[in-house]
Amino acid sequence: MHRRIFVPGALAAASLMLAIPASAASYTPGAPGIGDPYYPYYGNGGYDVSHYDLRLRYQPETDELQGTATVLARTTQDLSSFDLDFLLDVSEVRVNGAKAAFTHTGEHEFVVTPKRPLAKGTPITVVVRYSGVPSTKSAYGFTTWHRTPDGAVAADEPEAAWWWFPSNDHPSDKATYDVSVAVPDGTQAISNGTLQSTSSQRGWTRYSWRQNKPQATYLATLALGRFDITTSTSDGGIPVINAYSTDLGDNDDAARASVERTGEIVDWLSDWFGPYPFSTAGGYVPNTTTGYALETASRVYYSPKQFAKGSNVSVVVHELAHQWYGDDVSVKDWKDIWLNEGFATYAQWLWSEHEGEGTTRELADYVYASHPADDPFWTVAPGDPGADHQFDDAVYDRGAAAIQALRDEVGDTAFFAILKGWPKEHAYGNASVADFERYAEEVSGKPLAGLFDTWLFQPSKPAASAARSLAKGGDGAGTSVTRPKSWQSIEAAHGGHGH
Repeated sequence: MHRRIFVPGALAAASLMLAIPASAASYTPGAPGIGDPYYPYYGNGGYDVSHYDLRLRYQPETDELQGTATVLARTTQDLSSFDLDFLLDVSEVRVNGAKAAFTHTGEHEFVVTPKRPLAKGTPITVVVRYSGVPSTKSAYGFTTWHRTPDGAVAADEPEAAWWWFPSNDHPSDKATYDVSVAVPDGTQAISNGTLQSTSSQRGWTRYSWRQNKPQATYLATLALGRFDITTSTSDGGIPVINAYSTDLGDNDDAARASVERTGEIVDWLSDWFGPYPFSTAGGYVPNTTTGYALETASRVYYSPKQFAKGSNVSVVVHELAHQWYGDDVSVKDWKDIWLNEGFATYAQWLWSEHEGEGTTRELADYVYASHPADDPFWTVAPGDPGADHQFDDAVYDRGAAAIQALRDEVGDTAFFAILKGWPKEHAYGNASVADFERYAEEVSGKPLAGLFDTWLFQPSKPAASAARSLAKGGDGAGTSVTRPKSWQSIEAAHGGHGH
């Protein structure tokens, strides 16, 4: 125990110093965009989110969503105001317990002005109360909220959060999540992670989900409707939760024959990519009219159309590979999309070889030979395709062929060390194509700038000398290389989402 001695003059001076605020000029608004070269106004500046707590109530008959979002963050500058990305109607905002002013600006910007300015490094708790009918909201002429006969789904890329929770909507600001949703009895709510609890009261059932690993905002998903839910555990000990709309009709059996193999595929991918990065795995198939699948973290979204021609295990491989390449290690900017789609496609090629339906070499040869030099396919540079071409076939197929070219150059030992080491190197973080090039050079001990430039950045077909072991006549139009059996299912897993 120490006696504190107070000197009156010193105490007065200290009190005066505490009463003097920092210069008003040092407090400025956070930027209305995070600086992405493709989407300048996606995400926001001035703060970093660590956690979203979403408490929601949804009425399927009217598509009305009510919610309270509690956002935990820390300021990264002296802030006078900051933006959130959001579209629904807001009734109240509080910052660190005090009511804050707010207004909607632009297509999807929501500006919050706290009662007192926020110094850099300040932990902040932002509470937003809101409501609305998401299906009536649009931005830039589109919506990513998909109505179903018995509810709705939020799943899209590169944006989806705006329609159901306020956020810093860019992959570079990852966070953990608690999502608790009340729906009428008989309706279910599906989200990422682990189901923590269910409770019923006065005709409503509340489902509470937790994602305890950081994920990007576009990877947060919400499915509301009537589902048949299955649970299992993979041989590797990963809990698996799958859900199927009860009105899938003729697509139901094919969907189950594919998605129910999730546990097996997660274990198989772990051999190539390292330990599975999330606490649960699984997927859901709602009765939507969309055509794509999406790698929503730990709970993959699949359109029923993915199974319209029968089982499609390849798309399951693609989306589960994203759990490492895209979800665990996310892009720094959207121009780095090759790190997601090229590697997920290459995982399909590995699976094809595993199933005896075409080797990775044969598939790379097929991509190369199928597109003559004057095909526009080669004008899209996977390493920086542009926002309008972010989900073009070249990002997937030329992107995967680039990975095969890397394998040819560095040899299998170094290649598979890179494949498994990359998710560990950047676990739960973000990385760029340039980061991957540096990492591949470090692991292999080889200079690779020329290879990456040729395959990822040049708007032309690589010379035959850059594509080793071509089957025959590489510049042909596809007549010299046999189409691998797995190609149709691989091709079906390509994009189709995105704006």
